[in-house]
Amino acid sequence: MKTQRVNAFLTFNGKAEEAMKFYEANVPGAKITNLIRYGEGHPMIDIGEENIVLFGSLNLHGEEIMFMDMAAKYPAPEFSWATSIFVYCADEAEFDATFSALANGGNVMMGPEPVAHFRKCAWVTDKFGVTWQPVWE
Repeated sequence: MKTQRVNAFLTFNGKAEEAMKFYEANVPGAKITNLIRYGEGHPMIDIGEENIVLFGSLNLHGEEIMFMDMAAKYPAPEFSWATSIFVYCADEAEFDATFSALANGGNVMMGPEPVAHFRKCAWVTDKFGVTWQPVWE
């Protein structure tokens, strides 16, 4: 019996694999755990495109973030800062590395700065349009 969980599921327009590889290479603790592309043994799914992500997952500090690409003829809406991924960082070095990676080519909306009980907090939309809130207590 599986334990119930809630996971973020990010839907891209052809950039899911690029985003997953970017996060794995640049965000401390991120690791791709699954990557299946359309056309890889899934003949029942014919969207007229191959090599975009049917299903991917990235483990970040023990939590799975799911990824998928939509076909060009069925585009996903753009991401919005109204939804973000909140990341607790273990220490200042991890916070600084995470923030720096996500801010590179992205848009810093806030911080880094102390907020309430957090020593550092930031709000940044990365180059893929996904908004993150790294924090260090």
